[in-house]
Amino acid sequence: MKNKTQTLPLFFFLLFFNHVYSWKKEEFRTCHQTPFCKRARSRTSSTSTPLVATDVTISDGNLIAKLVAKSKQEETQQNTNPLLLSLSVYQNGVVRVTIDEDHSLNPPKSRFHVPDVVVSEFQSTKLWLQRVTQETLDGDDSPSSVVYVSDGFDAVLRHDPFEVFVRDKSNGNTRVVSMNSHGLFDFEQLKVKGEGDDWGESFRSHHDKRPYGPQSISFDVTFHGADFVYGIPEHATSLALKPTKGPGVEESEPYRLFNLDVFEYIHDSPFGLYGSVPFMLSHGKQRGSSGFFWLNAAEMQIDVLGSGWDAENGISKLPKNRVDTLWMSEAGVVDAFFFVGPTPKDVLKQYTSVTGMPAMPQLFSTAYHQCRWNYRDEEDVEHVDSKFDEFDIPYDVLWLDIEHTDGKKYFTWDNVLFPNPEEMQRKIAAKGRHMVTIVDPHIKRDNSFPLHKEATEKGYYVKDSSGNDYDGWCWPGSSSYLDMLSPEIRSWWGDKFSYQNYVGSTPSLYIWNDMNEPSVFNGPEVCCHLKSRAWIYGFHVTMPRDALHIGGVEHREVHNAYGYYFHMATSEGLVKRGDGKDRPFVLSRALFAGTQRYGAIWTGDNTAEWDHLRVSVPMVLTLGLAGVSFSGWYHPSHEVLAQYVIQMIISHVCYIGADVGGFFGNPEPELLVRWYQLGAFYPFFRAHAHHDTKRREPWLFGERNTELIRDAIHVRYALLPYYYTLFREANTTGVPVMRPLWMEFPSEEATFSNDEAFMIGNSLLVQGIYTERAKQTSVYLPGKESWYDFRTGNVYKGEATHKLAVTEESIPVFMRAGTIITRKDRFRRSSTQMTNDPYTLVIALNSSQAAEGELYLDDGSSFNFLQGAYIHRRFIFKDGKLTSLDLAPASNGNARYPVNTVIESLN
Repeated sequence: MKNKTQTLPLFFFLLFFNHVYSWKKEEFRTCHQTPFCKRARSRTSSTSTPLVATDVTISDGNLIAKLVAKSKQEETQQNTNPLLLSLSVYQNGVVRVTIDEDHSLNPPKSRFHVPDVVVSEFQSTKLWLQRVTQETLDGDDSPSSVVYVSDGFDAVLRHDPFEVFVRDKSNGNTRVVSMNSHGLFDFEQLKVKGEGDDWGESFRSHHDKRPYGPQSISFDVTFHGADFVYGIPEHATSLALKPTKGPGVEESEPYRLFNLDVFEYIHDSPFGLYGSVPFMLSHGKQRGSSGFFWLNAAEMQIDVLGSGWDAENGISKLPKNRVDTLWMSEAGVVDAFFFVGPTPKDVLKQYTSVTGMPAMPQLFSTAYHQCRWNYRDEEDVEHVDSKFDEFDIPYDVLWLDIEHTDGKKYFTWDNVLFPNPEEMQRKIAAKGRHMVTIVDPHIKRDNSFPLHKEATEKGYYVKDSSGNDYDGWCWPGSSSYLDMLSPEIRSWWGDKFSYQNYVGSTPSLYIWNDMNEPSVFNGPEVCCHLKSRAWIYGFHVTMPRDALHIGGVEHREVHNAYGYYFHMATSEGLVKRGDGKDRPFVLSRALFAGTQRYGAIWTGDNTAEWDHLRVSVPMVLTLGLAGVSFSGWYHPSHEVLAQYVIQMIISHVCYIGADVGGFFGNPEPELLVRWYQLGAFYPFFRAHAHHDTKRREPWLFGERNTELIRDAIHVRYALLPYYYTLFREANTTGVPVMRPLWMEFPSEEATFSNDEAFMIGNSLLVQGIYTERAKQTSVYLPGKESWYDFRTGNVYKGEATHKLAVTEESIPVFMRAGTIITRKDRFRRSSTQMTNDPYTLVIALNSSQAAEGELYLDDGSSFNFLQGAYIHRRFIFKDGKLTSLDLAPASNGNARYPVNTVIESLN
């Protein structure tokens, strides 16, 4: 088997060395080819085993119940034991429901509960339930159990048939979010394999042993009073999730959540990409917003059920103004969170109270990044750096991809191409700039490589189903993968980023985690797809599901969180490297719930096409809704500062972006310019390209295009004070930097499905240009107040659609009347060199001739702001006067942030 694993990729490599094939939809594993999804989708309420809740009581502040089959005959036929349900209530409108097998009945093993995602502070917000009220609901013969959630909200456990929902008492006891309202709940219990039992599954050439039999879970979730649902990244599709099943629905695939290395993905598809966040947010004009989060790291498939699906199945019994969904997972437990809202920002605050608030990034990381696979050598790096200066284009970070290493061995340098890495970094740092190198999770199986040798000796690799170190193929060839589920192994990995271990690294060097889904080129989901000049012949590839982690956890149970744990370990390593004084910067491709606490995210291997420019906006918006930004609040002692820092690094992907220009292909100058003009407003602003593409640095497309790209980058640098202030808002509230229009205008139906425009904070509205040679575009400007063209100052009416002429100079950007933003108008080589430059306040007066806005400053790099070393001011213009209020709490620590800058002008 080992020889086959090693030989097959090399055969493909030699045979197809120069070929690149396109991604094809039919080459993905479909729901029909995925047994748990196929079974769950085929169930109806009449074919599912009905459950009832019994033995309801209060224990340790939780509502506890058993879920049993409604009749003994059904229980015997299904060969099932009772399940245990626990319902807990937390401050600010959060309800948690867990359902698991009864450990007292000795199941074959413990089912996997995902660790290290729910932040410890959340546990302290638990409301200890003291009593439960019995109430008979309309139409029921038996009582239900009701507990208090918050003012105006109750949680209800309906006994027969089993159902859980949160209701709004202030609105006639209407449901908000409910589980199992349509009776589709199913929980496949673990089994002991007997003689003759064969539960294995095969997909193409790979066989999955499934030693405990089918163990999937599925149930319906209903969002009441909702018009649309959003979230569950990562998919290249619209912001408002389209129905996937029901009358008139042509697309029959559910939204898949299964982290994969997807090569050159297509737009407008429900198939999963690099990350999975099983969090969904609903919104509607009738009751606002609510949310649902299932903490489960196994493969998940989610159907958004189209209008009329229930009547088609003969179970229409709920009000029509709702959105029904079907959630299906291969393994794990039910660990579900209900968020009552009622505003979009309330839901995000509730979600990030569970998974962590967004952390403060370093200031430099919010500026422009220049990347390519690969800058060839030190001379190339120096040349690119000098050209930015020659053409008066600022940038902050230069990136090195895999070719900088010695034979794809991470933490090393090619001593021919990069013989003096420290000197190279110091030259870049002398201009206030930084560098990033790539460190992927696959470790080259080379006994002369100390990292591999040590990991092997310590037993730190993921095992195959036979208990041997798993051997897969990636960039280095034969590779193994560290078991990042283990805290011990994560700590060991973090130590590798010290200056002593990572020889050639300096304090200005930060890290990029790619391929951490994890990507395995000869994994079970492999089709005949080649990247030229690379050992890759699959394009949605990963580790076998029956691979083994610490404690006997199967990879199927932890898969979607593998990249999250790798990201966590890398970020913790950078914190330790800096003795807890330096905020880390780590970019990751894979993501999961909680990723927001550990670094930035980008949308992966996109293509230089107008459609990919267009879909980048809903992709980034969706990641933002799913908590991908920077944070996690701790009050650390010195000993736990590192852990606090980690929690702060990203908890709500505000800090996200798409590769400007597209990773694959060669963009025409117009597309590249439009992408820079749009990308300058992404939370994470980076240009990146595949090594087979033509060089595309900003000065290579003629004088006029260079000028346009320079102007776009200058816009970002001018707005850095505003962006940094928004990152602080995300850090304290969970609200993302880049927002859907309906987040700021939740009652305007015209915004609910609009994903061509977006808000930056509450002040700027940005409308992309997504078509070639566009002459005009339509922009909807919400709200009753006016809007100002950000370049010209022209005034436009709110609550109206405007047809505008399109110019090559910029994309439409508008400033909301009644707001103030801060700007810096002097351009330097990097953001670091702008530190002491003066500010300009841009004031957009509303109909009352008033406006307000905020400015947040700190040192941009350390954790001193936690001790109060920052300035936070609110500017108010009213009655012809400008005043400033100090927003920093009075008792905010002893540290102070000295300021050597002034407000220079008002615009």
